Amino acid sequence: QVQLVESGGGLVQAGGSLRLSCAASGISSRIFSISPVGWYRQAPGKQRELVATASSGGAADYADSVKGRFTLSRDNGQSTFFLQMNSLKPEDTAVYYCTGRFLLGDYWGKGTLVTVSS
Repeated sequence: QVQLVESGGGLVQAGGSLRLSCAASGISSRIFSISPVGWYRQAPGKQRELVATASSGGAADYADSVKGRFTLSRDNGQSTFFLQMNSLKPEDTAVYYCTGRFLLGDYWGKGTLVTVSS
């Protein structure tokens, strides 16, 4: 059974940084390495929105609101991917979800809360 588990959320002051991790289990590292992955977020009272996505070998795409501040990276050998978030703003406060498309199925983590105080 494929599972994604996020970690790294928390409370940070505006201008600070956090690094989210998403560890995949139940699939081989080879499958992980050729699969697209991404991060979404959902702020209170708002719809879930795309933050960043990356194909297996291509560059990541980012929402305009996070370009230049967030970076998606992956460690295929560890079946883990990351979201480095710098220069955080209060409007980045949300539950962050990781997702991956593995073997034609879409999988989601349960989310990790990021709170940015002003």
